[in-house]
Amino acid sequence: MLMSSHPFVQRYRDYLMLHFVILIWGFTGILGKVITVPYFSIVIYRMGIAFVGLFLFFLWKKRKFETNKKAIAKFMLVGIIVGAHWATFFQALKVSNVSVVLTTLASTSLFVAFLEPLFFKRRVIPYEVFFGLVGIAGLYLIFNFESQFQLGIMLALCSSFCAALFGTLNGILVRDAAPGQITMYEMLGGLMAMALYTLLYENVQPGDLSPSFLDLAFLLILGLVCTAFAFVTSVQIVKVLSPFTVSISINMEPIYAIVLALLFFGESEKMTSGFYLGAALILSTVIGNGAIKAYYKKRQRKLNIQV
Repeated sequence: MLMSSHPFVQRYRDYLMLHFVILIWGFTGILGKVITVPYFSIVIYRMGIAFVGLFLFFLWKKRKFETNKKAIAKFMLVGIIVGAHWATFFQALKVSNVSVVLTTLASTSLFVAFLEPLFFKRRVIPYEVFFGLVGIAGLYLIFNFESQFQLGIMLALCSSFCAALFGTLNGILVRDAAPGQITMYEMLGGLMAMALYTLLYENVQPGDLSPSFLDLAFLLILGLVCTAFAFVTSVQIVKVLSPFTVSISINMEPIYAIVLALLFFGESEKMTSGFYLGAALILSTVIGNGAIKAYYKKRQRKLNIQV
Protein backbone atom coordinates (compact mmCIF):
# COMPACT_ATOMS: atom_id res chain seq x y z
CA MET A 1 0.00 0.00 0.00
CA LEU A 2 1.30 3.46 -0.90
CA MET A 3 2.09 5.75 2.00
CA SER A 4 -0.22 8.47 0.59
CA SER A 5 -3.19 6.03 0.61
CA HIS A 6 -2.85 5.16 4.29
CA PRO A 7 -5.98 6.33 6.21
CA PHE A 8 -3.91 8.24 8.79
CA VAL A 9 -2.02 10.08 6.07
CA GLN A 10 -5.24 10.84 4.16
CA ARG A 11 -6.85 12.29 7.28
CA TYR A 12 -3.92 14.36 8.48
CA ARG A 13 -2.20 15.01 5.13
CA ASP A 14 -2.48 18.80 5.32
CA TYR A 15 -1.22 18.89 8.90
CA LEU A 16 1.70 16.62 8.02
CA MET A 17 2.54 18.72 4.97
CA LEU A 18 2.38 21.91 7.05
CA HIS A 19 4.90 20.55 9.54
CA PHE A 20 7.04 19.24 6.71
CA VAL A 21 7.21 22.79 5.32
CA ILE A 22 8.07 24.16 8.77
CA LEU A 23 10.81 21.55 9.06
CA ILE A 24 12.14 22.71 5.69
CA TRP A 25 12.21 26.31 6.93
CA GLY A 26 14.08 25.17 10.03
CA PHE A 27 16.56 23.38 7.76
CA THR A 28 17.39 26.73 6.14
CA GLY A 29 19.62 27.54 9.10
CA ILE A 30 21.54 24.30 8.62
CA LEU A 31 22.15 25.09 4.96
CA GLY A 32 23.21 28.66 5.77
CA LYS A 33 25.78 27.29 8.19
CA VAL A 34 27.31 24.65 5.90
CA ILE A 35 27.41 26.68 2.66
CA THR A 36 30.94 28.09 2.49
CA VAL A 37 30.45 31.13 0.21
CA PRO A 38 29.86 34.56 1.89
CA TYR A 39 26.42 35.66 3.03
CA PHE A 40 25.88 38.03 0.08
CA SER A 41 26.54 35.20 -2.36
CA ILE A 42 24.01 32.99 -0.56
CA VAL A 43 21.34 35.70 -0.75
CA ILE A 44 22.01 36.43 -4.44
CA TYR A 45 21.80 32.76 -5.38
CA ARG A 46 18.79 32.06 -3.15
CA MET A 47 16.72 34.93 -4.51
CA GLY A 48 17.84 34.30 -8.08
CA ILE A 49 17.02 30.60 -7.97
CA ALA A 50 13.68 31.25 -6.21
CA PHE A 51 12.73 33.91 -8.79
CA VAL A 52 13.53 31.62 -11.73
CA GLY A 53 11.76 28.71 -10.03
CA LEU A 54 8.56 30.72 -9.42
CA PHE A 55 8.72 32.27 -12.91
CA LEU A 56 8.88 28.82 -14.51
CA PHE A 57 6.14 27.56 -12.18
CA PHE A 58 3.78 30.32 -13.33
CA LEU A 59 4.61 29.61 -16.97
CA TRP A 60 3.84 25.94 -16.39
CA LYS A 61 0.52 26.81 -14.70
CA LYS A 62 -0.19 29.37 -17.49
CA ARG A 63 -0.86 32.11 -14.98
CA LYS A 64 -0.93 35.74 -16.01
CA PHE A 65 1.84 38.01 -14.77
CA GLU A 66 1.24 41.32 -13.00
CA THR A 67 1.44 44.20 -15.50
CA ASN A 68 0.69 47.18 -13.24
CA LYS A 69 4.07 48.95 -13.06
CA LYS A 70 3.20 50.77 -9.82
CA ALA A 71 2.27 47.50 -8.13
CA ILE A 72 5.42 45.78 -9.41
CA ALA A 73 7.52 48.64 -8.04
CA LYS A 74 5.91 48.21 -4.59
CA PHE A 75 6.59 44.46 -4.63
CA MET A 76 10.22 45.00 -5.61
CA LEU A 77 10.72 47.63 -2.90
CA VAL A 78 9.41 45.20 -0.28
CA GLY A 79 11.76 42.66 -1.85
CA ILE A 80 14.68 44.86 -0.78
CA ILE A 81 13.52 44.40 2.82
CA VAL A 82 13.29 40.63 2.22
CA GLY A 83 16.87 40.72 0.92
CA ALA A 84 17.99 42.64 4.02
CA HIS A 85 16.25 40.04 6.19
CA TRP A 86 18.11 37.18 4.57
CA ALA A 87 21.42 39.08 4.42
CA THR A 88 21.42 39.71 8.18
CA PHE A 89 20.12 36.17 8.81
CA PHE A 90 22.98 34.49 6.95
CA GLN A 91 25.51 36.94 8.41
CA ALA A 92 24.28 35.97 11.87
CA LEU A 93 24.73 32.28 11.06
CA LYS A 94 28.32 32.92 9.95
CA VAL A 95 29.28 34.56 13.27
CA SER A 96 27.00 32.60 15.62
CA ASN A 97 25.22 29.24 15.60
CA VAL A 98 21.87 27.94 14.42
CA SER A 99 20.24 27.63 17.86
CA VAL A 100 20.95 31.24 18.85
CA VAL A 101 19.91 32.71 15.49
CA LEU A 102 16.64 30.76 15.09
CA THR A 103 15.62 31.39 18.70
CA THR A 104 16.25 35.12 18.32
CA LEU A 105 14.22 35.10 15.09
CA ALA A 106 11.23 33.91 17.13
CA SER A 107 11.00 37.55 18.27
CA THR A 108 9.55 38.45 14.83
CA SER A 109 6.00 38.22 16.17
CA LEU A 110 6.94 40.68 18.94
CA PHE A 111 7.99 43.25 16.35
CA VAL A 112 4.78 42.58 14.42
CA ALA A 113 2.78 43.42 17.56
CA PHE A 114 4.17 46.96 17.44
CA LEU A 115 4.25 47.41 13.65
CA GLU A 116 0.70 46.28 12.88
CA PRO A 117 -0.97 49.15 14.81
CA LEU A 118 1.10 51.63 12.76
CA PHE A 119 0.27 50.14 9.35
CA PHE A 120 -3.28 48.90 9.97
CA LYS A 121 -4.36 51.89 12.10
CA ARG A 122 -5.54 49.79 15.03
CA ARG A 123 -5.05 50.32 18.72
CA VAL A 124 -2.16 48.77 20.63
CA ILE A 125 -3.33 45.61 22.40
CA PRO A 126 -2.18 45.50 26.08
CA TYR A 127 -1.41 41.77 26.19
CA GLU A 128 0.78 42.11 23.08
CA VAL A 129 2.79 44.79 24.92
CA PHE A 130 3.11 42.44 27.89
CA PHE A 131 4.30 39.58 25.69
CA GLY A 132 6.70 42.01 24.04
CA LEU A 133 8.26 42.89 27.40
CA VAL A 134 8.55 39.19 28.34
CA GLY A 135 10.18 38.51 24.99
CA ILE A 136 12.68 41.31 25.60
CA ALA A 137 13.49 39.71 28.97
CA GLY A 138 14.13 36.41 27.17
CA LEU A 139 16.45 38.13 24.69
CA TYR A 140 18.26 39.84 27.56
CA LEU A 141 18.96 36.45 29.17
CA ILE A 142 20.28 35.01 25.90
CA PHE A 143 22.39 38.12 25.26
CA ASN A 144 24.00 37.91 28.70
CA PHE A 145 24.48 34.15 29.01
CA GLU A 146 25.74 33.73 25.43
CA SER A 147 27.95 36.84 25.28
CA GLN A 148 30.27 35.22 22.72
CA PHE A 149 27.36 35.36 20.24
CA GLN A 150 26.37 38.99 20.83
CA LEU A 151 27.10 40.06 17.24
CA GLY A 152 25.06 37.14 15.92
CA ILE A 153 22.16 38.05 18.24
CA MET A 154 22.20 41.69 17.09
CA LEU A 155 22.22 40.64 13.43
CA ALA A 156 19.42 38.13 14.09
CA LEU A 157 17.38 40.90 15.76
CA CYS A 158 17.84 43.08 12.66
CA SER A 159 16.75 40.12 10.55
CA SER A 160 13.75 39.59 12.81
CA PHE A 161 12.70 43.24 12.47
CA CYS A 162 13.00 43.06 8.67
CA ALA A 163 10.92 39.88 8.65
CA ALA A 164 8.22 41.59 10.73
CA LEU A 165 8.30 44.65 8.47
CA PHE A 166 8.00 42.83 5.14
CA GLY A 167 5.45 40.42 6.62
CA THR A 168 3.28 43.35 7.71
CA LEU A 169 3.65 45.09 4.36
CA ASN A 170 2.75 41.85 2.57
CA GLY A 171 -0.42 41.77 4.66
CA ILE A 172 -1.37 45.02 2.91
CA LEU A 173 -0.16 44.06 -0.58
CA VAL A 174 -1.93 40.69 -0.60
CA ARG A 175 -5.29 42.48 -0.56
CA ASP A 176 -4.84 43.47 -4.21
CA ALA A 177 -2.54 40.79 -5.67
CA ALA A 178 -1.88 37.06 -5.64
CA PRO A 179 0.73 35.94 -3.07
CA GLY A 180 2.75 34.11 -5.72
CA GLN A 181 3.02 37.20 -7.91
CA ILE A 182 4.08 39.30 -4.93
CA THR A 183 6.79 36.85 -3.94
CA MET A 184 8.17 36.47 -7.46
CA TYR A 185 8.68 40.21 -7.88
CA GLU A 186 10.00 40.50 -4.32
CA MET A 187 12.65 37.93 -5.20
CA LEU A 188 13.59 39.98 -8.27
CA GLY A 189 13.73 43.26 -6.32
CA GLY A 190 15.81 41.73 -3.56
CA LEU A 191 18.13 40.08 -6.06
CA MET A 192 18.80 43.35 -7.89
CA ALA A 193 19.32 45.29 -4.64
CA MET A 194 21.66 42.66 -3.18
CA ALA A 195 23.69 42.49 -6.39
CA LEU A 196 24.06 46.30 -6.40
CA TYR A 197 24.99 46.39 -2.70
CA THR A 198 27.60 43.67 -3.22
CA LEU A 199 29.08 45.51 -6.18
CA LEU A 200 29.34 48.83 -4.29
CA TYR A 201 30.18 47.82 -0.71
CA GLU A 202 31.58 44.30 -0.55
CA ASN A 203 35.21 43.43 -1.25
CA VAL A 204 34.37 40.49 -3.49
CA GLN A 205 37.18 37.96 -3.79
CA PRO A 206 37.71 35.42 -6.57
CA GLY A 207 35.48 32.48 -5.83
CA ASP A 208 32.97 34.36 -3.65
CA LEU A 209 30.35 34.17 -6.40
CA SER A 210 31.60 30.85 -7.78
CA PRO A 211 30.36 28.18 -5.37
CA SER A 212 31.78 24.69 -5.35
CA PHE A 213 29.70 21.82 -6.71
CA LEU A 214 28.58 20.92 -3.16
CA ASP A 215 27.71 24.54 -2.34
CA LEU A 216 25.75 24.82 -5.60
CA ALA A 217 23.77 21.71 -4.69
CA PHE A 218 22.96 23.21 -1.27
CA LEU A 219 22.01 26.55 -2.91
CA LEU A 220 19.63 24.78 -5.30
CA ILE A 221 17.97 23.08 -2.32
CA LEU A 222 17.81 26.45 -0.55
CA GLY A 223 16.30 28.28 -3.52
CA LEU A 224 13.99 25.63 -4.94
CA VAL A 225 12.96 23.54 -1.92
CA CYS A 226 13.31 25.90 1.08
CA THR A 227 12.00 28.95 -0.78
CA ALA A 228 9.97 28.31 -3.96
CA PHE A 229 8.48 24.90 -3.08
CA ALA A 230 7.89 25.77 0.59
CA PHE A 231 6.15 29.00 -0.39
CA VAL A 232 3.83 27.47 -2.99
CA THR A 233 2.97 24.59 -0.63
CA SER A 234 2.30 26.93 2.30
CA VAL A 235 -0.13 28.96 0.16
CA GLN A 236 -2.01 25.78 -0.74
CA ILE A 237 -2.13 24.72 2.92
CA VAL A 238 -3.52 28.09 4.06
CA LYS A 239 -6.52 27.47 1.77
CA VAL A 240 -7.39 24.33 3.77
CA LEU A 241 -6.25 24.92 7.35
CA SER A 242 -7.22 27.88 9.52
CA PRO A 243 -4.80 30.82 9.85
CA PHE A 244 -4.47 30.10 13.57
CA THR A 245 -3.49 26.47 12.97
CA VAL A 246 -0.82 27.63 10.53
CA SER A 247 0.51 30.46 12.70
CA ILE A 248 0.66 28.43 15.91
CA SER A 249 2.37 25.57 14.06
CA ILE A 250 5.03 27.89 12.65
CA ASN A 251 6.10 28.54 16.24
CA MET A 252 7.67 25.08 16.09
CA GLU A 253 10.30 26.28 13.58
CA PRO A 254 12.94 27.29 16.20
CA ILE A 255 12.40 23.99 18.03
CA TYR A 256 12.82 21.96 14.84
CA ALA A 257 15.88 24.04 13.95
CA ILE A 258 17.53 23.50 17.35
CA VAL A 259 16.93 19.73 17.15
CA LEU A 260 18.34 19.64 13.61
CA ALA A 261 21.33 21.73 14.67
CA LEU A 262 22.08 19.36 17.56
CA LEU A 263 21.89 16.40 15.16
CA PHE A 264 24.14 18.01 12.54
CA PHE A 265 26.59 20.01 14.66
CA GLY A 266 26.51 18.33 18.08
CA GLU A 267 28.53 19.97 20.84
CA SER A 268 28.83 23.37 19.11
CA GLU A 269 25.04 23.82 19.45
CA LYS A 270 24.78 23.01 23.17
CA MET A 271 23.95 26.16 25.14
CA THR A 272 23.89 27.27 28.77
CA SER A 273 20.82 26.95 30.98
CA GLY A 274 20.36 30.74 30.68
CA PHE A 275 19.96 30.39 26.92
CA TYR A 276 17.25 27.74 27.24
CA LEU A 277 15.43 29.82 29.86
CA GLY A 278 15.50 32.84 27.55
CA ALA A 279 14.41 30.69 24.60
CA ALA A 280 11.51 29.30 26.67
CA LEU A 281 10.38 32.85 27.52
CA ILE A 282 10.42 33.90 23.87
CA LEU A 283 8.57 30.81 22.66
CA SER A 284 6.01 31.09 25.48
CA THR A 285 5.13 34.63 24.36
CA VAL A 286 4.66 33.53 20.76
CA ILE A 287 2.46 30.56 21.71
CA GLY A 288 0.59 32.55 24.38
CA ASN A 289 -0.15 35.34 21.91
CA GLY A 290 -1.56 32.83 19.42
CA ALA A 291 -3.66 31.09 22.07
CA ILE A 292 -5.24 34.34 23.28
CA LYS A 293 -6.02 35.44 19.73
CA ALA A 294 -7.66 32.06 19.07
CA TYR A 295 -9.79 32.46 22.21
CA TYR A 296 -11.03 35.92 21.19
CA LYS A 297 -11.77 34.78 17.62
CA LYS A 298 -13.75 31.81 18.92
CA ARG A 299 -15.71 34.06 21.30
CA GLN A 300 -16.40 36.53 18.50
CA ARG A 301 -17.75 33.76 16.26
CA LYS A 302 -20.11 32.64 19.07
CA LEU A 303 -21.38 36.22 19.49
CA ASN A 304 -21.96 36.55 15.76
CA ILE A 305 -23.93 33.29 15.71
CA GLN A 306 -26.09 34.44 18.64
CA VAL A 307 -26.79 37.76 16.92
